[in-house]
Amino acid sequence: MKQTRGRVVEVTSLADLDRRVAAGARSMEGWRIIDVDLTGRHELLDSCDVAQSLFLGCTFADDDADTVRRRGGIVFPEIPGVPVDPYRPRLYSPAELFGDDGYHASLDAQAYAWSQRPGSDEDALAMALHDHAIDVALAKWVDARSVAGVMGGHALVRGSAGYAAAAELGRGLGTRLTVATGGGPGAMEAANLGAWASAGPSDQLEDALDRLARVPSFRPSIADWAAVAFEVLGATPGADSLGIPTWHYGHEPPNPFATSIAKFFRNAPREALLLEVCNAGIVFLPGAGGTVQEIFQDACENFYADPSSVAPMVLVGRRYWTEELPAWPLLQTLARGRAMEEHVHLVDTVDEAVAVVTG
Repeated sequence: MKQTRGRVVEVTSLADLDRRVAAGARSMEGWRIIDVDLTGRHELLDSCDVAQSLFLGCTFADDDADTVRRRGGIVFPEIPGVPVDPYRPRLYSPAELFGDDGYHASLDAQAYAWSQRPGSDEDALAMALHDHAIDVALAKWVDARSVAGVMGGHALVRGSAGYAAAAELGRGLGTRLTVATGGGPGAMEAANLGAWASAGPSDQLEDALDRLARVPSFRPSIADWAAVAFEVLGATPGADSLGIPTWHYGHEPPNPFATSIAKFFRNAPREALLLEVCNAGIVFLPGAGGTVQEIFQDACENFYADPSSVAPMVLVGRRYWTEELPAWPLLQTLARGRAMEEHVHLVDTVDEAVAVVTG
């Protein structure tokens, strides 16, 4: 059975529903029945109180859906022509997004193409429902985990010193914490790779870096870029980590080293949730516009936060963050006199960053 959270009960299979009713449940108040074929359960629905229950994407026989509505239940039907499940109860896996038939035929590519076309009201509803479902699944996934975020540029290529450093950062954090990134390529992929390798022997990451360097970028071929990543993943098991990408930047594929992927259509809630789940702090590697935005979005949260809720912010690269993109002086000034002041750090190495966050 699915875990019950307070009065909310999520039912995602017919067997789960049958077990609950067989155990004596007669009221579905607070239940969420998600993507279940109920065409053979007319008598079961008739025998239960369905008031204040929610049916998402379920299939009903004859007039059962209308009957459920009349008796106080809420029914959201399946939305045709949508490549994703708007009511999915879990995060994505890399294999689910990439599939086996080439990237152009993948769920990830289809969802991006669908999201870019002129949409109907039903399409907009499907996107909103999907993102809400992913939000709920993400909250469950991070519950009771200590999560450290890694933010950085998407342009970092495999085989570079910066990519290797980001992977070392992910490995160092992953030995103590769950690593979360924006889920894309570059520094994000490297950090998820390092987190995956944190469960293995010391030479596992070095071997993976050598193999990945054969295909430095997802350009020109996402398929080739992903294929070598899945080769590495298939060689040995690794640790869990999280990616939170978006189809808003659909030209950038999700990286396969994030074992669980919370992919959103809308970027604004995705950005907010990415920062929110990182309760153990965030390390900011050199990056451009997106990384700078994330620094000050996180700074705003810490600026107004209760002192007990402030999490570390660590900027890696003194010269980069004081000369090339001088975000540090402003961040330091903003933090002065606030509870966050002792939690903002500027360091030169990923080892120092790991020490700050894990310490």
